[in-house]
Amino acid sequence: MSDLIQIDGTEATSENRPRRHADRPPWLRIRYRQNPELERLQGLVRDLELNTVCQSAACPNLAECWSRGTATFMLGGSVCTRRCGFCDVSTGRPSPLDADEPDRVAGAIESLGLRFAVVTAVARDDLPDGGAAHFAATIRAIRARGDCRVEVLIPDFKGSAASLSTVLGAGPDVLNHNVETVERLQRQVRPQAKYARSLDLLAQAARLAPRIPVKTGLMLGLGETSDEIRQTLADIVACGCQLLTIGQYLQPSPAHLPVERYVTPDEFAEWERCARELGFADVASGPLVRSSYRAEQLGALAGESEPNALR
Repeated sequence: MSDLIQIDGTEATSENRPRRHADRPPWLRIRYRQNPELERLQGLVRDLELNTVCQSAACPNLAECWSRGTATFMLGGSVCTRRCGFCDVSTGRPSPLDADEPDRVAGAIESLGLRFAVVTAVARDDLPDGGAAHFAATIRAIRARGDCRVEVLIPDFKGSAASLSTVLGAGPDVLNHNVETVERLQRQVRPQAKYARSLDLLAQAARLAPRIPVKTGLMLGLGETSDEIRQTLADIVACGCQLLTIGQYLQPSPAHLPVERYVTPDEFAEWERCARELGFADVASGPLVRSSYRAEQLGALAGESEPNALR
């Protein structure tokens, strides 16, 4: 294995759109060096048969996050019940949940010595609770093994208040649910979700567990306008959402939605300023920012409050 890895992917061809990864602007090309510690972490995750978003999505921030003691684990297998236009996870009929998975994730976190873990999952619309109990079991298993802080990145559970309460009842340090894009593009980007339903979930979480910071994320570069972004930010913060990530959409394969444009670092900085002015407590905004990017830093707000009453 080479000790120098470049993360920049591929693009579909189109006359008016970005065509190949070589055509990407320089701020979207990063390199990191493979090292023995990173290889050890990758080997442990592989041996425990766990899925990490860091690896499955070829996240450009993998080395940075893992070296800081953070990682993102994906529950529920590798097959999703939804088909979103931006996501590279396979769609189909998932296997039954693995009852041992929460303990294996907790064991990996303990072995890796992680200080902050993000736990997400494929959408499991085949389950009555959408996988909420599996999330809760994983949070509790992690708590039982140490003091690693936990952020959960959840699906919308089809709007189920009971499922949301199940997850909140386990006491995560941060509750994350991504709106992903502006209202006009929702049907194209995530056809089985709804903009209003996501906003309602964020509002419910803020109301039901006010001491658990609520977080969401947006992708730019899908054809949204500045006015639409600004309105989306206003809608989100009005729900009581405190934490926000904004990043560049990158096309996983030619079969996925094309990139309409590359947003410049200066524009991302301006959107961060705008979001803070609207009232977000903390924002990570940049071309390579993903939902879990520097999650432990955005999640620091959780550590400043009193211990969660739900734990």
